[in-house]
Amino acid sequence: MSFTGSSVGPGGGTVRRALEFGRTYVVRPKGRHQATIVWLHGLGDNGSSWSQLLETLPLPNIKWICPTAPTQPITVFGGFPSTAWFDVGDISEDAADDIEGLDAAAAHAANLLSTEPADIKLGVGGFSMGAATSLYSATCFTHGKYENGNPYPAKLSAVVGLSGWLPCSKTLKNKIGQDEAARRAASLPILLCHGKGLVTIPFLRRWTRSVLG
Repeated sequence: MSFTGSSVGPGGGTVRRALEFGRTYVVRPKGRHQATIVWLHGLGDNGSSWSQLLETLPLPNIKWICPTAPTQPITVFGGFPSTAWFDVGDISEDAADDIEGLDAAAAHAANLLSTEPADIKLGVGGFSMGAATSLYSATCFTHGKYENGNPYPAKLSAVVGLSGWLPCSKTLKNKIGQDEAARRAASLPILLCHGKGLVTIPFLRRWTRSVLG
């Protein structure tokens, strides 16, 4: 699946950005299908490696959909291409967010959930950059739309983030200030986990405090 969007370039002109998503891997439920989760890999990885791991989990009622991110130049790598859900300019809480890339990745995940049966619970989760994308998807769900203004279509029942961070954290409070958005945020279960040796944990803690107070 491809995504083409527009953004403003350095000279003020419009830049077209085409993203070609890679192969999607599916782990079928071994028992009664009750939930479907789109699982998003980290920077430089692919859907295949996570599908093999998720296949081994004792969760027979979950269908896992493991897409592969587009290969694109990554600013923090000096422009070297890698599979990534969005561009990363800097590892700091002041780094600018790649809104166009985040919108495209969140839309791709929501599109993969769009053909699931109506009685199936839907979720998004991921590791590292995939976790960041899943949390961004959660903010789109609570706000009811992507940052570009298009409506967010999926009805999420769960979000999981492993060793990730929250994009657009500085503007999140304003987004969920409305009654309907606040209600959705309060009713959405979110599981966040990280390893003890994760060197970027101080950033994650500060981001969490800035949002939750």
